[in-house]
Amino acid sequence: MHRLDRAGAEVLADQIVRELSGEFRFAFWLLDGVGAIGRGLREQGFDVVELGRRPGLDTRVIRRLRAMMRQDRPAVIHAHQYTPFFYAAAARLTRLPAAAPPILFTEHGRHYPDVVSAKRRLANRVLLRRQDRITAVGGFVRDALVEREGLPGDRIEVVYNAVDADGFDAGQDASSQAMRESARATLGLDPDTPVVMQVARFHPVKDHATSIRAIARVRKELPSAVLALIGDGPERTNLEALTHELGADDAVRFYGVRSDVADLLPAADVFALSSLSEGVSLTLLEAMAAGLPIAATDVGGNPEVVEHGQTGLLSPRRDAGSLAVNLL
Repeated sequence: MHRLDRAGAEVLADQIVRELSGEFRFAFWLLDGVGAIGRGLREQGFDVVELGRRPGLDTRVIRRLRAMMRQDRPAVIHAHQYTPFFYAAAARLTRLPAAAPPILFTEHGRHYPDVVSAKRRLANRVLLRRQDRITAVGGFVRDALVEREGLPGDRIEVVYNAVDADGFDAGQDASSQAMRESARATLGLDPDTPVVMQVARFHPVKDHATSIRAIARVRKELPSAVLALIGDGPERTNLEALTHELGADDAVRFYGVRSDVADLLPAADVFALSSLSEGVSLTLLEAMAAGLPIAATDVGGNPEVVEHGQTGLLSPRRDAGSLAVNLL
């Protein structure tokens, strides 16, 4: 994996380990850092190795992965996202025993813009072996692997992301009202405040800036409306600066990374997702399991999850005006 911070692919990897730890011995090989989930797994005794990948093609990482494969003889390598697949497959190319490990490559999402070079498409044909398998978390992701990466469609199986709905309360009874009041108290929000919530890492592809611009427009109709942002990441400073620039400091609340998202969702009136691209968002599924109305962008796998006008409202990417209308 890239790293084990609290995000969709990483949460799924953590769940896989906990479900299957009785059947497999797991080791985590992380290209770019350990992260909060990784630190927790390491403290619990799991083998978590940080590879310290450098910018560009880091052949040192390829050599180290090859050495670890030779030493540990893994039965299977599960590569989450394309870059981990590339490094694992490249490490397997030479000087390994004939029974080199098969790779299960799971693609969780795509960048925007999604541009792949002809050289990379050619490399994919060499890297993928007959014993390997590919899974995509949705139909959009599968199509991107075929159209962008040049991978054979008959080698790709769609396995949709899912959440356990039993962990989320979507009722309208007294206990649900109590959960709403408790969640709002935890976040320091008044009972009558209109609340939009977005749960996503602060990364350019999530485009929180559009949600911030949208809430500034919503405030013209609902002056007390609040955008509650759950998450953190490299874009936080820019997003805080944009919030101040728009005079929306009172409208946008930054709550950081939380481990109690299921308990906080009842605080929201609407769930927003402003991504430029998505696979199948776990937080979107969680919000729907919690019974929240959805206002999301019409990108990637979002329309596979949200039926516009039926289970939510979709708007074009980077269109703060349309998102604001849907929030209202």
